[in-house]
Amino acid sequence: MNMKRLASLLLVSVFAGAITLGAYKLFFEKENFTIISQENNGGVINASYTPTSARGAGINEVDFTTAAENTVNAVVHVKNITISKGPTTIFDVFYGTGGTAVPQIGTGSGVIISSDGYIVTNNHVINKANQLQVTLNNNRTYNAELIGTDPNSDIALIKIDPDEKLPYLAFGDSDHTKIGEWVLAVGNPFNLTSTVTAGIVSAKARNLGKNQSFIQTDAAVNPGNSGGALVNTNGDLVGINTAITSQTGSYVGYSFAVPSNIAKKVVQDILEYGNVQKGFMGISPAPVNTRDAIEKGINNIDGVFIELVEEESAAQEAGIIVGDIIKKVDEIDVHKYPDLTGYLSSKRPGDTLAFVIDRDKELLTLPLVLKERQKLVVPEMGLEVKNLTEHDKKVYKTTSGVKITGVPERYRGYGLSEKVIVKVDDHEIGNIDDAYTAFGSISKYGKTVIVMVGSNGERDRLIFQ
Repeated sequence: MNMKRLASLLLVSVFAGAITLGAYKLFFEKENFTIISQENNGGVINASYTPTSARGAGINEVDFTTAAENTVNAVVHVKNITISKGPTTIFDVFYGTGGTAVPQIGTGSGVIISSDGYIVTNNHVINKANQLQVTLNNNRTYNAELIGTDPNSDIALIKIDPDEKLPYLAFGDSDHTKIGEWVLAVGNPFNLTSTVTAGIVSAKARNLGKNQSFIQTDAAVNPGNSGGALVNTNGDLVGINTAITSQTGSYVGYSFAVPSNIAKKVVQDILEYGNVQKGFMGISPAPVNTRDAIEKGINNIDGVFIELVEEESAAQEAGIIVGDIIKKVDEIDVHKYPDLTGYLSSKRPGDTLAFVIDRDKELLTLPLVLKERQKLVVPEMGLEVKNLTEHDKKVYKTTSGVKITGVPERYRGYGLSEKVIVKVDDHEIGNIDDAYTAFGSISKYGKTVIVMVGSNGERDRLIFQ
């Protein structure tokens, strides 16, 4: 009787245990991961995480391996060696001997873009270099030659003479990158060669106050990554990693790259012309985030509201007028000014573009032929000058020179405004390029003689110390 009771109790226990285990599996056990983060009160919060298979394609389903393998072999380590002299002892100071030459070394990255050794990098990586060295991924080192540079876009082109054909990356089309698209950043942060990080395109046409258009990503980029490659999952070069926003000097979640279409155009210009050819349309956008812009509703406009059209500019010749809103150029949607400037940076004078304009709620398509720059701020004195129009030439009775359209505060008592500069020291001034060169060669320690023409044809000669 006791044996029967014992067997009965054992059978009931096993059955109850099975029911309990089944209920736990059914109602309580779910596949999840716990993310633990500390709150201000010292407690923890739990958040369930749904596996990738339940939420569609994710990072584990993206193949980075082929793009990474191809990219690391085309990204190089760039060493910038500068020689500086300074007084190292009291005798150097006393006798003015200049001290001992001290080499300073800076490092960055570069991307091989041709099998014969052309490499694109950042201008700030090679700036003021006395010697450039490039180390490939196979640890072979070469001396490099500077071919050309464009400080405005922060792009430079250097060249090595390899013993064999090199692996290289092809430029992709950065205009067609998409927000949320996976990208890889490849470079040499902190002298750690061939480092690959992954992220997504966080934003496009990001303006960092440089009148430039950057691709923003969340791929980790640190000092030493500058000049390295930003590639998509196909291994196409879509950007040159250039900058980070950080209060510590290290990566905090934001990195920026020069779009490949801009870098490609700069490289082609350097190789073909020796300098960068810039196409201008000759408009000024209405400033945003001002009281006037808010009152007029300009802040709410999707596009670029035109506040000024320069005389005899490409925009004026195309029929664009003040108050027009640029909505699109070619196939690129224009939501804000960096969208426009970024696309124009990849074009040259003479290129024809199709602008879609909103004029009083009516969409117009206007062809526009880009022209050379007509206005600039000259170095040293900071005068704003422009090329002469045909009307100016008649009024001022001169066929050459540049017209002063803006004067800094410190020079406003000299009667410079609206005068035409025809000569600076020994430099004859024909256009704004001549003016840029002449003012750029002004000595800070000597005197500068400027010859100007007034609206009645009279000539003034001013001497600045």
